[in-house]
Amino acid sequence: MTGLETPVLPWLAVGLLVCTALLVLHRPLGWLLKLAVRSSAALAVLACIHPLWDGLGVNWFNALVLGGLGVPGFALLLTLRWLLNVV
Repeated sequence: MTGLETPVLPWLAVGLLVCTALLVLHRPLGWLLKLAVRSSAALAVLACIHPLWDGLGVNWFNALVLGGLGVPGFALLLTLRWLLNVV
C-alpha cells in the first residue's frame, strides 16, 4: 500500500446511503421545490402589486400562503385582513 489508495467500502456505503435517501425523499423534495418556486413567484407578484394597491404586505408568510393555495389563498388573506381590521 502506498498511502494514496483509499478503501472502497466507505465510499460505496456513502453512495448507497445517498441513493437511498434520494429514492425515499424524491416526492417530498419535489413538492418542496415546487412550493419554493411558486412562493417566489407569489412574492414577486406581491412586490409588483404593492405600489399600486396596498392590500397585502410583501412578506414570506403571504407568499407561502399564495404559493401553496393560489387564488383561494389570496381570498383567505384578504378575508383575514378584513376580519382583523374590523374587529
